[in-house]
Amino acid sequence: MKSNTLSRAGLNGENGTARNVHYGDILIKFGDCLDDERSDLPFITDDTVLPKYAGSILREGDVIFADTAEDETAGKCVELRKLPKEPTISGLHTIPARPRFPFGTGYLGHYLNSDAYHRQLLPLMQGIKVISVSKAALQDTQVRFPGLSEQSAIGAALNEIDSLITLHQRKYDKLVVFKKSMLEKMFPKDGESVPEIRFAGFTDPWEQRKLGDVAPLQRGFDLPVNQMTPGPYPVVMSNGIGGWHSKYMVKGPGVVTGRSGTIGSLHYIEQNFWPHNTSLWVTSFNGNEPRFIYWLYASIGLERFGSGSGVPTLNRNDVHDLRVGFPCDVAEQRRIGTFFSRLDTLITLHQRKLELLQNIKKSLLDKMFA
Repeated sequence: MKSNTLSRAGLNGENGTARNVHYGDILIKFGDCLDDERSDLPFITDDTVLPKYAGSILREGDVIFADTAEDETAGKCVELRKLPKEPTISGLHTIPARPRFPFGTGYLGHYLNSDAYHRQLLPLMQGIKVISVSKAALQDTQVRFPGLSEQSAIGAALNEIDSLITLHQRKYDKLVVFKKSMLEKMFPKDGESVPEIRFAGFTDPWEQRKLGDVAPLQRGFDLPVNQMTPGPYPVVMSNGIGGWHSKYMVKGPGVVTGRSGTIGSLHYIEQNFWPHNTSLWVTSFNGNEPRFIYWLYASIGLERFGSGSGVPTLNRNDVHDLRVGFPCDVAEQRRIGTFFSRLDTLITLHQRKLELLQNIKKSLLDKMFA
């Protein structure tokens, strides 16, 4: 079977007479098996392309390999199941394969993406910046499989786990989008005195002040790794807790963000802590609710203030002059802080469930196909 060479520019998400399997979707978007309910396969814009591949129309049970990647994920594949009504053809940087005899639904997709099989491909890969695997290399690999009924049982079990992973991934993604939306709506937009959404019972206008007057930032304190002595106090660096020390410099709770390296990452620290010199920390909450200040900073998007072409850096003075709105009523601040903290807890819960399911699947793949 043949593959086309259409780039993304020749594809669209609206309409066309044929669908396309692009290698980038195999590497990033698709799981081990593909069906029309989860696929969102792009359409081919040029209707004259399909007749050229009349003998290479894909069908259920076919396996499509991505032959190119920027790392050792080259060779990742997808087993086709429940294809859309439009004819589907294999796209750029893909190798289509059709089994010579029937396999249990889902077995090949899961097995050919397992570490047990992929280890065969590693010594066959070529390239440095861009890694590729050839059709000849794929043909030299060995495929192990049990009887058809056991294949079907393995495929069904792993497909069920995939469905659960997809379910929790969607819930997680929706919550992340919801959180982003609420951060935009529960803090005033430029030129507005109140946010779009408020809790019932709060009607007073929000004050507008410079951020440096509300919750000023200060650079953290030097602490070389060889001078860090084990202790109960977290050392908060630009990307989070980077160690534990026997002394602290700031009493909790505190709000810390990255100053050098990782810009825009925020950390709320309950206990006493040592803010590292790669970070900036809020020196005073000026009577405001600390958790509200954390979410106020989160709504700003500090990463847009980063500068420097090599190691990004955040200058606190660039942030201090920013005018922000905030409620004077600490009770409203507390409600906002609690809302977003609970939302974050829910997001973390789904993330952990997702990671647990992914680990279960990996463990099963290792044990089934070792």
